[in-house]
Amino acid sequence: MPPGTAQAPSEGVAPPLGDLSSSPERASPGGTADRARLVVVRHGATEWSRSGRHTGRTDLPLLDDGRIEAEELGRRLAGHVFAMVLTSPLRRARETCEIAGFGSQAVVSEDLREWDYGDYEGRTTDEIRVQRPEWSLWGDGAPAGETADDVGRRADRVVAEVKRSTGDVLAFAHAHVLRVVGARWVELPPAAGALLTLAPATISVLGWERDVAVVNRWNDAAGDPLG
Repeated sequence: MPPGTAQAPSEGVAPPLGDLSSSPERASPGGTADRARLVVVRHGATEWSRSGRHTGRTDLPLLDDGRIEAEELGRRLAGHVFAMVLTSPLRRARETCEIAGFGSQAVVSEDLREWDYGDYEGRTTDEIRVQRPEWSLWGDGAPAGETADDVGRRADRVVAEVKRSTGDVLAFAHAHVLRVVGARWVELPPAAGALLTLAPATISVLGWERDVAVVNRWNDAAGDPLG
């Protein structure tokens, strides 16, 4: 996918926070300056994210609150330069990307679609456990949907693409797929995403300590995540 160039902040957006290449992490010894980081953003609030319903392929829009959250995400990311911007094709992620100010750069990645919950689409975990008390999405997957390993194969393609990049990559997507991406970034099994909770409208940074892939920041809800 061709790299993009950073979009200038729109009027009313907070002042630039500086080029990523000048941050201490990028300049640290051990080769991190030439390694791309992956900055992942979960979309803003939707009706189903508020109620805890599994929202996979259902293409819901953002709530008004979610749009306000997306504006704040844009302020938090303003001034940072990304070699590539990726987004899930689903509306809630694309809207978050656009409102945050990165729509003109964005390339749609099918691999960033949310987990396919199959027969459990639109249901809460409590509802599912009435019939299957021990059910776990991470261990059991979803009937007529995906398993953790299925999502892991998609996550691996995203991670490989970022690690080939010549600059930092920004990605807008969904809770469960991004939790799997986080696990695979540090070479844990896909099901280890169960350990990485992720709230709406948060920013996380997957980066490096010398030549080791690490989680620099996770589930960050305020401030400049790259400052």
